[in-house]
Amino acid sequence: MVDFLIPFNHASFGPQALEYVRQAVVMGKTAGDGPLAKKCEAQLSTIVGGGRVFLTPSCTAALEMAATLLGIGKDDEVIVPSFTFTSSANAFVLFGAKPVFVDSRADTLNMDEAQVEQAITSRTKAIVVMHYAGVACEMGAILAIAKKHGIPVIEDNAHGLFGSHQGRPLGSFGAIATQSFHETKNLGCGEGGAIVINDASLIARAEMLREKGTNRMQFHRGQVDKYSWVDTGSSWLVSEFQAAVLLDQLERAKEIQASRFRVWDAYARELAPWAQAQGVRLPSVPKDCGHPAHAFYLLLPTAQMADRFMAHMKERGILAVSHYVPLHASPMGRKFGGQAGDCPVMEDFSTRLVRLPLFATLDDLRLMCVVDAVKAWSK
Repeated sequence: MVDFLIPFNHASFGPQALEYVRQAVVMGKTAGDGPLAKKCEAQLSTIVGGGRVFLTPSCTAALEMAATLLGIGKDDEVIVPSFTFTSSANAFVLFGAKPVFVDSRADTLNMDEAQVEQAITSRTKAIVVMHYAGVACEMGAILAIAKKHGIPVIEDNAHGLFGSHQGRPLGSFGAIATQSFHETKNLGCGEGGAIVINDASLIARAEMLREKGTNRMQFHRGQVDKYSWVDTGSSWLVSEFQAAVLLDQLERAKEIQASRFRVWDAYARELAPWAQAQGVRLPSVPKDCGHPAHAFYLLLPTAQMADRFMAHMKERGILAVSHYVPLHASPMGRKFGGQAGDCPVMEDFSTRLVRLPLFATLDDLRLMCVVDAVKAWSK
């Protein structure tokens, strides 16, 4: 295994994280829905626009909970972008649904809203959007299509915490949104996630689903004398230890975000002349989108050049990486009818995309090492 002088990602935690872990141990309250988790949920609700937030073990778990909450099952169809992480589709496949893949726009790499309506059939039960690199999808158009056909929208907002579209927080558009706190995300607690319920009619059932299908939360509020099995569900809670780490991250969010923007902005500024000379495209952020400095990528002219570029960076001890294989072209995607030519934009772009290291503790010295290494490459 290669040890890189500059990794692609590096998680960082403040000293308060350990103090919060200590508090959980002293209080003896370490299971889900403890006081630290509730503080996290309240802060997250403010960030994403006021929806009801429940912490989950991962964004994947949140998507699985969304599938259950919307009753998605066998023979249903769910529209998903082909260029996304497997969980955006797998969470629904797990319950017997079929993913229907949509290609991306050439500018933002987000789901192409112009192709969504033609993918809808009588079996469509949800439209899943993923805000790539934290840059918003065209939510106005997508929500209008969804409303016309009576289909709920689920935001996979794994990249988009602190992002916005036309001044509105990402995570506030869909009936349901999901968040990720994996160590590669802007805020992380190792593994972790959250489900955001923006449709108030779904909140009561969401409480039961995540508590193994019981009405335990009603019991804790004194609404019932004893709790029992009342619905389907699973154990979609996080321990207070995970919440302790996440709470520290949330309290340092301004500091973390400022540092990530320092890195993102430096890449954009320093690499623009080189990119123009080499025929390399930098990230595209529409004027009505506020991005959260989640990822910085390069689109090289050819797939061969992208491979050469990553090898060039590796030789200098810097880990630059590609991203998703389009889902429709993956082994599982082909089982659901995906085939070459279905999503030509991402079949091309995915082979040419390279992401640069971006994390809050990437200091200026190492940042400039990355910049200098990039500039040293030529086609």
